[in-house]
Amino acid sequence: MMPEIVDQEIEGELFSFQALFSQDDTFTDVDGLLAYKAKADPDTMYLHQALKEPDRDQFIQAMEKEVYQQVDKKVYSIIKRSEVPTGATILPAVWALRRKRDVVTGMIKKYKARLNIDGSRMIPGVHYDLTYAPVAGWAAVRLLLALVLLFCYHTIQLDYVLAYPQAPVERDLYMELPKGFTIKSVDNPRDYVLHIHKNIYGQKQAGRVWFYFLKEKLESVGFKQSVHDECVFFKGKMIYVLYTDDSILAGPDQKELKRTVKQMQAVGLDLTMEGDLTDFLGINIDRHDDGTIHLTQPNLINQILKDLRYDNDDIAIKTTPGASSRLLSKHNGSAPFDNSFHYRSVIGKIYYLERGCRPDISYMTHQCARFTSEPKVEHGKAVRWLARYLKGTMNKGLILKPDPNKSLEVYVDSDFAGNWDRELAGQDDATARSRHGYVIYFAGMPIVWKSQLQQEICLSSTEAEVTGLSYALREAIPIMELLKEIQSQGHKIQSKTTEVHCKVFEDNSGAVEIAKFPKYRPRTKHLNVRLFHFRSYVDRSEITIHSIKSEDQPADVLTKPLSEQLFVKHRKKINGW
Repeated sequence: MMPEIVDQEIEGELFSFQALFSQDDTFTDVDGLLAYKAKADPDTMYLHQALKEPDRDQFIQAMEKEVYQQVDKKVYSIIKRSEVPTGATILPAVWALRRKRDVVTGMIKKYKARLNIDGSRMIPGVHYDLTYAPVAGWAAVRLLLALVLLFCYHTIQLDYVLAYPQAPVERDLYMELPKGFTIKSVDNPRDYVLHIHKNIYGQKQAGRVWFYFLKEKLESVGFKQSVHDECVFFKGKMIYVLYTDDSILAGPDQKELKRTVKQMQAVGLDLTMEGDLTDFLGINIDRHDDGTIHLTQPNLINQILKDLRYDNDDIAIKTTPGASSRLLSKHNGSAPFDNSFHYRSVIGKIYYLERGCRPDISYMTHQCARFTSEPKVEHGKAVRWLARYLKGTMNKGLILKPDPNKSLEVYVDSDFAGNWDRELAGQDDATARSRHGYVIYFAGMPIVWKSQLQQEICLSSTEAEVTGLSYALREAIPIMELLKEIQSQGHKIQSKTTEVHCKVFEDNSGAVEIAKFPKYRPRTKHLNVRLFHFRSYVDRSEITIHSIKSEDQPADVLTKPLSEQLFVKHRKKINGW
């Protein structure tokens, strides 16, 4: 039996939450909740799973801390079940427990317990309406890192303590007592429930309520929300980027940064300063003396290797992410994948790795991801090949090195019908689809990349290139506008010019010609329509289109498997190693 947690007065009498656990407690799925461990992360689990782990006592301590914090912050109060309004739903409480590990060493650094309300039982129109909450994209995060390097800015990583419940609850909600806890000094604890007062985790709309609460607080201390990115805020020369409850504050004056954090605390935000930026969203951020930032995820790669049982020393490594001699397709005539590893889970981890700091594996990652619903033997072999490549590059990632003489540059390439397979043509229309890839650089540093199978069927290589160009500039133009906004805040974007300028490099002469000089002819009318969204930027010379030799096109690595020599050349241009 654990000690009592906290006292609360109910109708003039003092009651206490009390933790009750024994070695036999497993708390099975009595409420019909999902009873499985998240296969994508063995460190994330439900209560009945955590109590079977050898480190169960650490989870119990984390649960006690969570309950103490929530009661201390008046997240809920204890009321009699008879006081709940007629017709109101009393929602179950759900524990989510997790081991937090160091992104470099993989060692456990913290045990987290989160007490959630069961959002799956919430009814739209009764318990919630709108649920959308914006989060910062990788483009904004890496753009901020690029500015930090370019201008030698200071950074502070902020951690909000019990973030969501800092905001008031949107609707009246009631919740059952959390499993593992009871109320001391009452005959029947089941006669009592929790009346929710704050924006508790698990609600459908919890993220949205928290975002707009935080936005109001930030504006009260002088921050101004970006017009072009909802999760970017400005105050003087400071830039603040928010991803749910993880955030980065950067600026030229360290004293001003700390003064602003104190202002944020003064308006009621419970947060702590975690010091200079060292890791963010699971990515290790290593700032070197030579003026570069190295982004790596060795712990995630290690998890992938463990999933495939490749975490020993006798596994042969590969020097490229995939074989250049054969393409992946549906392989309808092949045997099903043997389930020697959880295909979907591994692909999910590889995808997060690719989006975070590994553009060199983009093509192979997306090719393997196409077949998660019905993988075959060949797909399993492709994933294992990719894992062998990751094993040999475990401590590699993305190197950001600024070039102050460059602004925004976009490299675009397409592979026309590169997946064509005459035997599958009648069964799979994807064999006729082209793939494009693009890399967007700022000040010589890659901040966005993508390898994508085109939705439309293109009829020529020129059309495939034009389509890729259109997609790339749909992402580049908002970044241009954000850079203009940053520039208006007093940040000198370039050393030679005062305007944000975008150069686009294409290796198809037809696509370059159509993009630079629109000619409305029957055969190209649909292409001109597709290019219309950035036509005004070309007319104002804010976007210029340039030819590039195919062998010098780094985006080529995002569209097809390449020979080792060519792959290494383009990897150096993008990843920096």
